[in-house]
Amino acid sequence: MRRMKSGEALRLALAGLGILLTSLAFRVTAAESTPASASNVKDLTELSLEQLGEVIVTSVSRREERLADAAAAIYVISNDDIRRAGVTSLPEALRLAPNLQVARVDANQYAISARGFNQVLANKMLVQIDGRTVYSPLFSGVFWEVQNVMLEDVDRIEVISGPGATQWGANAVNGVINVITRRAENSQGALVAAGGGNNEKAASVRYGSTTGNGHFRVYGMGFERDNTRLNTGAEVMDASSSGQAGFRADWGTQANSFTLQGDTYRTDIDQAVGGSRDLSGANLLLRWDKALDDGAGLHIQTYYDRVERDQPGAIRETLDTYDLEIHHSRTMFQRHRLLLGGGYRYMYDDLDNLTPAFAFIPASQDLTRGNLFVQDEIALTPKVALTLGLKAEHNNYTKWEWLPSARVGWQIVPDRLLWAAASRAVRTPSRIDREFFIPATPPFGIAGGSEFESEIATVYEVGYRAQPRSSLSYSINVFHNDFDRLRTVEPQAGGATLQNRMTGTADGVDAWASYRFSDAWKLTAGGTILHQVLELEPGSNSIGGVASAGNDPDYSWRIVSSHNLTSRLEVDVQVRHVAELPNGPVPEYTAVDARVGWKASPGLELSLTGQNLFDPEHAEFGIPAGRSEIERAVFAKVMWKM
Repeated sequence: MRRMKSGEALRLALAGLGILLTSLAFRVTAAESTPASASNVKDLTELSLEQLGEVIVTSVSRREERLADAAAAIYVISNDDIRRAGVTSLPEALRLAPNLQVARVDANQYAISARGFNQVLANKMLVQIDGRTVYSPLFSGVFWEVQNVMLEDVDRIEVISGPGATQWGANAVNGVINVITRRAENSQGALVAAGGGNNEKAASVRYGSTTGNGHFRVYGMGFERDNTRLNTGAEVMDASSSGQAGFRADWGTQANSFTLQGDTYRTDIDQAVGGSRDLSGANLLLRWDKALDDGAGLHIQTYYDRVERDQPGAIRETLDTYDLEIHHSRTMFQRHRLLLGGGYRYMYDDLDNLTPAFAFIPASQDLTRGNLFVQDEIALTPKVALTLGLKAEHNNYTKWEWLPSARVGWQIVPDRLLWAAASRAVRTPSRIDREFFIPATPPFGIAGGSEFESEIATVYEVGYRAQPRSSLSYSINVFHNDFDRLRTVEPQAGGATLQNRMTGTADGVDAWASYRFSDAWKLTAGGTILHQVLELEPGSNSIGGVASAGNDPDYSWRIVSSHNLTSRLEVDVQVRHVAELPNGPVPEYTAVDARVGWKASPGLELSLTGQNLFDPEHAEFGIPAGRSEIERAVFAKVMWKM
């Protein structure tokens, strides 16, 4: 593998769910508390469960609201959750959300989804980092091996299971992941972190200070990961090294704020043949939020994102994305809170097809996506609110798509919310669906479908969120999804084509709860149950059948214990269980992760994390012959704040 030079990469820069959903459902009146966002508190473990309910989220209705009032299946991963888990990457941090399925495929790749259809090229989750959408138009999904953030600067990760298409657009079918970093004023001073273990080495450095009437921070980070292994013991050529640097600056007040931020990265990943996979990119984002008279507000955001992907034996790609969105909110007739807006995205995807085995035709493509959006939150009574929304979105392939939703929330008492929603979401065609051909020249064995349409989901949800006593809070969400026009590969005379000839349903439950035994000890638990029924339309002989749609467990659960043994010593243990994946198959597994952290001084923290402690290895995704085994791992870390 061609390793990056040190200066080039900033080289290592300087059991479960039910035990909490019990008969403890009697109500104790919650104490009044001040709303808190994860960015204005030092340590979320210091918050009571009442205060955690006051944490502000933005992903459900595109405005600030209390987590306790959000009418959706939303789970928030805090900065302190990430720190205490001892994880070293964004995908590993997402394991903390009980409403996600996260499967590690090899040293760098992950399969991540919610409510089904999980695979390496999963295409029904919308992922954003500070408002920047990070999906590839090649397959409508996320290349997780290049999605890195400095975890110490993450404010929170808002994870919605269920559709968010009305608010966020096409491809937000099964969920939304919104990674939000801290404002610059909340990451002042210097921070240095470094660590290593049997499979990985990593380091990061950050410095924050003031500028004029604002604040800024700059950072650099890097890591190296070793090869994974097959169950035979043979090494998989997937070792990697990566470096990333960036900045963020914030000016103004909450009533009139301006943000400028950007990142650049370079990642090299080994391949068995053809040399390393070289991935690089950069982005720049500007955002302006201004409070107007009479409670109105204006939001303007624009960004540029460049992605370069050189994958020997496959493709060489350069993707340039330009995005602009504008929203205006105002209150009308006292009972209506209106949100109006629109957006436009232009992508130029330039490909070099490097193999005769397959190709995208045409190699380069101009892609546009525009939308108009309206949402009305109506206060029917002091306790009941109805939210109606509609997004009209235009794309190159299917032209106009209509994405409506209706949500109703009933605040039964201040600490209990019953909500229901009905939504329509679509997964619009990607370049694979329309322009992918095997081989690169006629006659084609498989051809992209020139008539391939959007996949459709009609989703019905009911949820209940409560805090029946000061030490206990929980959320239970039930859903029914109707899917139509799912992708199939239909054999025909002269070759197969991609078509929309699969339908199906998905029913299930996702739930989680927190119980605080004392100020020093908190237990959280959560899990999912999923029942999918997928069918081919009459006459379909799709290659791969319904198994090609994804590989999902019937259930999964996790329990996390966070215990402060003393004011300086903390112990965290996570037990997670994933049922068998039917396609492969992939056996069920239970993994136990643990972390011990010691605050040697106010600015110095030492920690030791172990993953998969009681099992030397297990598989999480893929077919037996070629899948990586995820090994037991240890990681020691030192973090110094100055």
